[in-house]
Amino acid sequence: MKKVLIVSTISVLIFTSAMTAPKVKAADIGTTICEYVASDNKNRLRSLLKQNKLKIRHIFGELRCNGQNILEFSATSGSLDVGELIISKLPKDDVAANLPALETTSKPLFDAANDRING
Repeated sequence: MKKVLIVSTISVLIFTSAMTAPKVKAADIGTTICEYVASDNKNRLRSLLKQNKLKIRHIFGELRCNGQNILEFSATSGSLDVGELIISKLPKDDVAANLPALETTSKPLFDAANDRING
């Protein structure tokens, strides 16, 4: 009887430990997003967002990279491809609010933002 109880307990413990997957923390995802923006890696950024069911417009207001939002951070780090992706995914009002920062840091992203707002 004790043997059956011990074996069943061990089986349950092994089964439950195999079924629980480690959860990704939001800080890890945020750090990874900032790394992909800094390295101008648009494909990996898209993949990460898709895997975690995130959208740029939803994380834009809260995520900070070196104290800047991801659009300003992409401009200061020279990440043109990622910056253009961010501009295309944000609402026009958010893009317009970031025009002054883009004007001083990145002329190509400033032009892309103007095209998005006016076109």
